[in-house]
Amino acid sequence: MKNPAVASHSYSDVMPIEDATVLIVDDDAGVRIALSNLLRSVGLRYQLFASAEEALAVTPPESPACMILDVRLRGLSGLSLQTRLARTERALPIVFISGYADFTMGVAAMKEGAIDFIAKPFRDQDLLDAVYRGLDVDRERYRAICHTANLRARLASLTPREREVMVLATHGLLNKQVAERIGISEATVKMHRSQAMRKMQAASFAELVRMVDVLDICPPEPAESLVEATVERRAEARVEARGDDRRAQERFAAYASASAFRPSS
Repeated sequence: MKNPAVASHSYSDVMPIEDATVLIVDDDAGVRIALSNLLRSVGLRYQLFASAEEALAVTPPESPACMILDVRLRGLSGLSLQTRLARTERALPIVFISGYADFTMGVAAMKEGAIDFIAKPFRDQDLLDAVYRGLDVDRERYRAICHTANLRARLASLTPREREVMVLATHGLLNKQVAERIGISEATVKMHRSQAMRKMQAASFAELVRMVDVLDICPPEPAESLVEATVERRAEARVEARGDDRRAQERFAAYASASAFRPSS
């Protein structure tokens, strides 16, 4: 490693680092020490592992985390560890480091979701940039999990009727159709729908639709008209996700190109 990194970083301006952890997996004790010193210098917590087997034996932190992983390890390889972690419920964003200029290996790692693939020796700042990106990715995952848990807690506060009305309404049925389906008056449907929005803390009906989509709640035995409405509603509800899909496609194109494996200059 060369060119010590500055302690401040653009990512840290918007992302607190005190709750983040970086897992370092490298069978070279000198590299582990150097990396731990680097992370300590910018206030990042870390855990050290001399092998992939050691890393697998430990449950990853539930708080935001990422992994710095050497490709070539004694025993289980870095790529094999990546594959095994991807099969678990707690996959980690991975920044690969390698002393071997192997473009094919780098592309393979990126296709499996690695944040970056950096050749040794590397600039400290290049590695830190990749680590912060990894932590950012995992922080978004963590936020999504917390958001879903929060929604489930709100959902539990609904009465069975409020939940039933909410699900039918957000799957495309008009108040009149909901009333006919469950055998209550339209005014009662409006009351239950209003109560559901209040308890779910939805600022608008469109937000309530997105909440139900996140919770993946489906009405029992939907009629054909409801199926058609659901298809249309979900298409509208997922428009916002298209930006993320486009960015994912752009990222795939990037790491599939020669620039995906970029030795330090």
